[in-house]
Amino acid sequence: MVKKLIREHTDAHMTTRVLVRDIMNSPVVSASPNDSIHDIAKKMKDENIGSIIIMEKDKPVGIVTDWDIVSKAIVNDAKPSQIKAKEVMKEIYTIESEESITEAARLLRKHNIKRLGVVYKNRLVGIISSSDVIAVTPDLVEIVSEKSTIIRGELGIARSARNVSGFCDQCGEWSDLLQYDEGTFTCEVCRGESSSAEDT
Repeated sequence: MVKKLIREHTDAHMTTRVLVRDIMNSPVVSASPNDSIHDIAKKMKDENIGSIIIMEKDKPVGIVTDWDIVSKAIVNDAKPSQIKAKEVMKEIYTIESEESITEAARLLRKHNIKRLGVVYKNRLVGIISSSDVIAVTPDLVEIVSEKSTIIRGELGIARSARNVSGFCDQCGEWSDLLQYDEGTFTCEVCRGESSSAEDT
């Protein structure tokens, strides 16, 4: 796995304010290195996706795409049930969830790939693809950016953050019920724990 560290952006374009976490696909669909590409292809079909992350001991070790299956098995007239994921998988490049989609686009272009793993607190939490980046057209960028900055409190606008989806700053778990307070996002579980702690 190749990890990309967050760096400070000086790019004045609007896209630097839209984060990878705002448009990534989550949760991650995974398989093991010893799974056959027949099973992986079936999982892709069932999940309606074009790639599977290969995990070993909860760590991402590679990625298998629909193109890998076609180019390394079907074209060679090989039997998919006899080929393991580890034989066709490629290296997976990652990006931090707090990075901008501008940086995501730069990495995709630099490595000539179509997908990046998204990392949050050293865990793989999502996937962002070139089509995800392209889908955020210039018109949508401004809308998404404004929404993101309001949620993060960067505009100083008082707004309830109920029903915001993301990762809790306390426990690091995903929640669809995050609330923003004093610079941090907390999930319903941590808010309940905090209330209990205050009552005792």
